[in-house]
Amino acid sequence: MSRIASACLMAGLMSAATAATAVAAETPADPYAWLEDVTGDKPLSWVKEQNAKSEGRLAQTPAFKAMEASIREVLDSDAKIPGVQKIGDYYYNFWKDKQHERGVWRRTTLEEYRKASPRWETVLDLDALNKAEGENWVWHGADCLRPDYARCLVALSRGGADADVTREFDLANKTWIKDGFFRPESKGGLNWIDRDTVFVYTDFGAGTMTTSGYPRVAKLWKRGTPMTSASVVYEGKPDDMYISAMHDDTPGYERNLVSRTLAFYNNELYLRANDGTLTRIDAPNSAEKGLRKQWLTLELREPWTVGGKTYAAGSLLATKLDDYLAGKREFEVLFAPTETTSLAGASWTRSHLVLNVLDDVKSRLSVLTPTDSGWKKSAFTGAPSFGTVAVSAVDADESDAVWMTVTDYLTPTTLALAEIGKQPEVLKTMPAFFNADGKVIEQHFATSKDGTRVPYFVVHGKDMKLDGSNPTLLYGYGGFEISLTPSYSGAMGRAWLDKGGVYVVANIRGGGEYGPRWHQAALKQNRHKAYEDMAAVARDLVSRKITSAKHLGVQGGSNGGLLTGNMLTQYPELFGAVVVQVPLLDMKRYNHLLAGASWMAEYGNPDTADWSFIKTFSPYHLFDASKTYPPVLFTTSTRDDRVHPAHARKMAAKMIEAGKDVTYYENIEGGHGGAANNAQAAHMSALAYSFLWEQLSK
Repeated sequence: MSRIASACLMAGLMSAATAATAVAAETPADPYAWLEDVTGDKPLSWVKEQNAKSEGRLAQTPAFKAMEASIREVLDSDAKIPGVQKIGDYYYNFWKDKQHERGVWRRTTLEEYRKASPRWETVLDLDALNKAEGENWVWHGADCLRPDYARCLVALSRGGADADVTREFDLANKTWIKDGFFRPESKGGLNWIDRDTVFVYTDFGAGTMTTSGYPRVAKLWKRGTPMTSASVVYEGKPDDMYISAMHDDTPGYERNLVSRTLAFYNNELYLRANDGTLTRIDAPNSAEKGLRKQWLTLELREPWTVGGKTYAAGSLLATKLDDYLAGKREFEVLFAPTETTSLAGASWTRSHLVLNVLDDVKSRLSVLTPTDSGWKKSAFTGAPSFGTVAVSAVDADESDAVWMTVTDYLTPTTLALAEIGKQPEVLKTMPAFFNADGKVIEQHFATSKDGTRVPYFVVHGKDMKLDGSNPTLLYGYGGFEISLTPSYSGAMGRAWLDKGGVYVVANIRGGGEYGPRWHQAALKQNRHKAYEDMAAVARDLVSRKITSAKHLGVQGGSNGGLLTGNMLTQYPELFGAVVVQVPLLDMKRYNHLLAGASWMAEYGNPDTADWSFIKTFSPYHLFDASKTYPPVLFTTSTRDDRVHPAHARKMAAKMIEAGKDVTYYENIEGGHGGAANNAQAAHMSALAYSFLWEQLSK
């Protein structure tokens, strides 16, 4: 390193240190830091005390027990649609109900699956496994090796945490492989290359995990050798987010790949030759790169000028991979966004690519077919005109059939088998878990502070009086380019709509409803726009006299918990009750807690000058003991190893000490989902709905 470079580096380090010192000076010592000790005796004692209070207040009434049982009935119902994955000749499903609390992995044939009551063959019973091993395993999925699919890599999590183990399973004999591939508990995974070789990315010891708590090193591991002897395939940097390696087993197009994720929507993809040489697919880091047979697809998140042309953010481009690697930069534009449209998904079949486009948050399907004279576009036969539609290939290598699910807030979900070009065959329909008669779905648009048009859905009874008295639940998320589209929830319908409540979902900025631009509009220093959008929807509901502040509640989880935490602290006058689930709240510490560092591309780095804007949406620091706040329910999970439970713990403790109306409940299991089985899920849902109804129906 040159003297100039060294001097610049030292100056940069000194500058960073000075900034960090200044930031630290702004934030006094945290009196509730002791609650960050997840399993410490003192914090757990506090948790148990709060849980007992919450249970005593909310969970002891006959009405609560009836609601919990009603939700559990939905979750345990045998009449739910069993989604399946084709593996070899069979169709596999993971299923939980009253008799199978942790679930069974099972399989059937397509002929059987078409029947109202298929015969299922159990492959792996997690309840039996837990009993035999004295564990509390939660299913995390299976990767089975083609072409005979005799061996699978099964991932299991203790209590529902993100960290899991991987074990090798004999699918033919339905037994664990003695001395087979085994990955100890960690965040990471295994991926088949062939029967005796896997890629492994996991915790190999000190220095092998990123600051986000994910794998930093990917290795190639041979059967019969210790994992410690596996050879390094790729080693990322400590501040990368996630390193992984995988094998594309498409017949005729087999290849090995390495993925380096620097942050959300920021990644590099490499082709790995047999000699270990890596070739980077030289496309923008922000673009989502897809490989399918001879095709390379790029879904752009930023405008890209290349080959003398400029392509808009949100576009989907296609080219032949070999041409691209040879330096050609000629693309077919498969999708270009408009002011009201965005790409929700693209699914390959054997001969086609099915596009799923959102137009003002409503699904529209079309079919693209590559031909010698270019790509041809056609309509998707039998696509519904209303509702959320999802499409996925049944077997992309063997057929042009897709699974098509259709749902909305009032119509039970249907599953159809659709051969491209033919009318879909409806195979399964979810039962009606609540009475939708006399109820309607409307879409409205609110105007945010900066004039932006923000869509939202409202579900209510036709006879709803516009007098501001309706108990109304507003739900939102607004982050990570995730779209909230209409979907059927038997639990919500029973616990809220059946009681006469109004249900609202806001499609605020930060989400993906209008593509990358909608997401990027609320990143980092612009985060406030997501919260202004949510407040605008709340005000619009009041101006339409659907509800009023004292009858309006707001609910959200994870990033949505940060959203509702900001509704609580920045807009307390707009709400009569707030539910904050598995939340981020302490935005000064978030990047030092569990996976928090991986979200700095979304929120910023609070250890730098970014704190100047992050502190404006950190609920933990915005709380003012002298202010009046609506009643609030915080819920989280001790086993959440993604968003640290201390966020909810510390915020609740601070507010309780200030004498505010706080209800707190922490499930001991459940991971980031908050519950490890249907019983826990029903209990957590009933707590939230009971709390909201108690506060908003007064």
